[in-house]
Amino acid sequence: MSLWLALTLAMAATCAVVIGVVTLRQRRIPDDDDPSETPDVIEYMTMMIGVVYAIVLGLAIAGVWEGRSGAQAGTLQEAQALHEVSARVQVYPAAIRDRTRADIDAYVSYVVHTEWPYMARYGALTDRSATLLEQVRRDVTDHAPKTDLESQAYQPLVDQVALADQARTTRGQNAGETMPPIVWFGLIAGALVTVGLIFTLQIRRSARELLLAGLFSALIAFLLFLIWDFDAPFARGLSVTAGPFLDLFPQASG
Repeated sequence: MSLWLALTLAMAATCAVVIGVVTLRQRRIPDDDDPSETPDVIEYMTMMIGVVYAIVLGLAIAGVWEGRSGAQAGTLQEAQALHEVSARVQVYPAAIRDRTRADIDAYVSYVVHTEWPYMARYGALTDRSATLLEQVRRDVTDHAPKTDLESQAYQPLVDQVALADQARTTRGQNAGETMPPIVWFGLIAGALVTVGLIFTLQIRRSARELLLAGLFSALIAFLLFLIWDFDAPFARGLSVTAGPFLDLFPQASG
């Protein structure tokens, strides 16, 4: 089952539960009940709790979106740094140049085809990718520059390898879920309280009121799904892909 199908079913189920509860509750209200008798304090508390929960949801969405954006930017930075190394190593002797580019291709191919699925499943990096990147570092640093052109290229190459290593570390830090369980408890409990407050109001079984109650609960379910999906940038439906690596190293697609 795809994530979007699961989301659709969850939203439909939430709407059905809320509408069903409102309908059953309405049947137990006596005929002489007056909807205008709802105390003003209940309406005020309902409004304030809804506002507070909306702020919490907004902060949660902003936090996980920032994490996903950082993961995407880090992936692009890592791929770009390796591409710069592959291009700037042109000034090195042919044997060193070819060995460095081959090691970069091996690292990129491993990241795209092996480490990316591993990150999505386990939320961590592999030791093998660290070994492959360290080999690229040794290719660059172990060669002593013999010409002015090599000397000028040496430090930028070292810096780009360090930048790729830093971006890889950041990718590992963003590979798993970032939202603590206590935050999820607060979000889910807040959703139940906010939706539950609907039943404290004198809602009749009119089509308009039932529609608004169902849409409100479905919206909360959708926002919680977005937070859950963005919380693991490399693992779920709207995940960060290895596209930057494939764009800069098209040979790795094979």
